Amino acid sequence: MSVSTPLASLDHEGYMKQALELAKQSPPKPTNFRVGAIMVDEASNRILATGYTLELPGNTHAEQCCLLKYAASQNVEEEQVVHVLPPSAVIFTTMEPCNKRSAGNIPCVEKILATLKGVNGGIKTVYLGVTEPEKFVGENVGRSRLEAAGIVCIHVPGLENEILKVATAGHVAT
Repeated sequence: MSVSTPLASLDHEGYMKQALELAKQSPPKPTNFRVGAIMVDEASNRILATGYTLELPGNTHAEQCCLLKYAASQNVEEEQVVHVLPPSAVIFTTMEPCNKRSAGNIPCVEKILATLKGVNGGIKTVYLGVTEPEKFVGENVGRSRLEAAGIVCIHVPGLENEILKVATAGHVAT
């Protein structure tokens, strides 16, 4: 199955497995988690964009790559992607979106929250594989911030061990 192959509607585990396959493409490094993400239009079950950590130039995260690639596919700047997202856009991400970045770009939570300003209401659901471990920036309150803004966060169970194994490849054991 290709990572860009749409699955049966509501196959949350299937989309999370595809996101995990994307995470495996991220280079193992001791300074970041390897994360994969897929943005889907739930109404049409169409994959809008995929992404993984460090896929694009700069210190990019998976969710950020999805938004950047979708913006490019719609011929709009990143800041304008909020206006071209379909009303039923959701994100499947192997790890809770970051709320704080130790270096570089805007946190993924901020990017997802910004989509709420779009004409179609933005991303209203985020499917999560695991909570972000407290290794780099301490406690991640990304999920609680998304939920406080009205974004539904749904844990997709069953792949936690594999997700964490992939996410932490390249980390120094302590």
